This record gives sequence, structure tokens and C-alpha cells, in this order.
Amino acid sequence: MKDDLINLRERALKALSEADSIDKLNDLRIKILGKKGELTQILKGMGKLSDKERPEIGKLANEIKTELEQKIAEKELELKKALKEERMRREFIDVTIPTKVLLGAKHPLTLVMDEIRDIFIGLGYKVVEGPEIELEYYNFEALNTPADHPARDMQDTFYISDEILLRTQTSPVQIRTMEKEQPPLKIIAPGRVFRSDTVDATHSPMFHQVEGLAVGEGFTMGDLKGTLVTFVHEMFGQDRKSRFRPHFFPFTEPSAEMDISCIACHGKGCRVCSYTGWLEILGCGMVHPNVLRNVGHDPEKINGFAFGMGVERIAMLKYGINDLRLFYENDLRFLKQF
Repeated sequence: MKDDLINLRERALKALSEADSIDKLNDLRIKILGKKGELTQILKGMGKLSDKERPEIGKLANEIKTELEQKIAEKELELKKALKEERMRREFIDVTIPTKVLLGAKHPLTLVMDEIRDIFIGLGYKVVEGPEIELEYYNFEALNTPADHPARDMQDTFYISDEILLRTQTSPVQIRTMEKEQPPLKIIAPGRVFRSDTVDATHSPMFHQVEGLAVGEGFTMGDLKGTLVTFVHEMFGQDRKSRFRPHFFPFTEPSAEMDISCIACHGKGCRVCSYTGWLEILGCGMVHPNVLRNVGHDPEKINGFAFGMGVERIAMLKYGINDLRLFYENDLRFLKQF
């Protein structure tokens, strides 16, 4: 048994010197010193030794075990040090080498949203915000949208409960603001809105809107038109033509949609504008008397106008983008153009 122990020590030391990885070292530790390792197997024969041999062999076995454990620990430190040095060599960075720092940039929707804000702030409007999770009252009822209106259908609105939903427009911010502040006031309400739409080139279940509201005494459609024509000229250039068409919105009366001359053909007619020469840009109108009554104002004394535009729509027209999905795909080839 003594020869077996000495032979085991020599083989273990030789294998230890050849181990070139932590995994191989661990395998060697288990093979030699594990519960079912070679040393344990040899020591199972201790029972066959005489009383005189047993202490001598036990002492030798303990010495060999201690020596091998120490050698394995030293080898482990050596291998870990080598790994660390190799990693540092691979990851070495020469800080003296000139580098080109790539800076991020604003998303095109952020650029357009900021520009819309700046234009209306320049016209004396204040920016206000409100909750994206909204009460049905503020999203519909206070805006003169009765319970049987198609916009109240579950197919168009994300309902959380019978009375709580994801807002479908930022118009509720107008109601909340009029409840807290007395006229005259001029506000815009930018933010995200949600509708149950299928994703395609022109639709998304989440998009951005900017709603505008001016309330006070003596406002006219002429004031509304002058405000929005100024906005169009600032956003798209002084040569951009515009027109207003009668339309219907439950929260304004009279109501209109605003078109601008086609960005692609400048009003001559092309595929982009369906050969009409015009592109729809936003909805607007005079605030409905019922909306004013809902916030405690007398429509005989107080009136105003409102408008709402999709930020994605404005950005697509401004930059000549034909697929709304590009805004959300995070493709750097697209984003680097702005």
C-alpha cells in the first residue's frame, strides 16, 4: 500500500504539472482526492494492515493528501493569474489612440414634437400634460361624445374596466385644464394616445398627438384659420398652400379638416396625394357649446377653438416618409438620416 501511495503521488504531480486549464485541474482534484477518488480507493485497504503498519500508512496518506491539496491550490492560483493576464491582454485599450466618438441624436418624432411645441409657444400657447390612463368621462362624455358614438366601441378603444381606458386622444387634457383654470387660456397638449388599430404603413395602436385649445371671449373661425395657417408656414415653408373642408367632430361645431398642398408635387397631382394636389393634415373647429357647459362656462359669453394633429402624420409629410412603422423599428440606417 505504501508503494501505491507513492506511485499515486508521482502520477498526480505529473498530471498536475500538465494541467493547463481550471476545468482540467478540477477533474484532476476529483479523480485523485474526491470521495470516490484514487486516494480513497487505496485507503479502503487499511483494514488489511497490521496494527504496526496502519499508523505509518495513515501518516503517509495524510502527508500526500496535504501536499496534493496545496499543489492543486497553487496551480489554481497560477492558472487564474494566467487567465486574468490573457483577458487583460485581449481587452487592452490604448487610450492614446485617437477615437471617433459617435453621439446619439434626437428621434425624428422628437424633432417634430419639439418643433410643434416651439411654434405654438411662440404664438403664446402653454404646454400642458395629462394621464395616459384616463376616465371614460374625460375621454368621451365631457367632450360631447355620447355613449352610442362609434368611437366608444370596444374595437376602437383599449378599455381597462367599464370606466377606465387608455386615452384615444389628448383632448381630455383640455377638459382637465378648463376645470382648473379660468379663461382666457391657450394651451397645447402633446402626448401618446392609444387605439385598437392593426399595424400597417399608416396605422399603429400607439401614436402621438398634439391637441390645441384657445378659450376666451370673441374667438372666430378666422382666428382658428390664422393660427393654423401660421403653423403650416412655420412647419412646411411660407409657400405651402392650405385649405379647410367642412367635417364633423362631436366636440367642435362648426368643424373642419385642414389640407396642405402636396409635399411631393406641390399641388399638381401625383400618387402621393391621389392626384388631388392636397394632403389632409389635421382636424379643427370651434369648441362645441356642450363642451363649454360641461366645464361650467356659459357658451353665450365664452367660446373658443380647438385643433388636433398626429405627430407621426406631420413627420411623414415633412420628411417624405411613406411607412409609419419606420419610426418604431429602431433601424439606425433610417434614424441616422435625421
